Amino acid sequence: MIRVTIYQNEKKECAGFLAKGHAGFSEAGQDIVCAAASVLMINTVNAIEAFTDEKTSLVSDDMEGLIDFRLVEPPGREAALLLKAMILGLEEMAEDSNYSEYIQVRFEEV
Repeated sequence: MIRVTIYQNEKKECAGFLAKGHAGFSEAGQDIVCAAASVLMINTVNAIEAFTDEKTSLVSDDMEGLIDFRLVEPPGREAALLLKAMILGLEEMAEDSNYSEYIQVRFEEV
């Protein structure tokens, strides 16, 4: 299962996220749940790095299915929107009865 923790500051702004695990929906290379979640998260990280001036930290490990992405400061408008779009996509997957046993999204205040 992919477990995604969305980190929020005291203002409920997204401060980053931690994703761990593999979906296990299908074998490696054929897993549409893993592919969809990965695209949402990796594209968000890439978009924030390419289109904003945010200071970030990133740790990833493909073998462990790990992405730990943090904003150093509260998000600017563009980063906040990109992160909200990612969260929407991940939550939709987690709430879909076909995929809910393969991905979990939770929120944690940091």
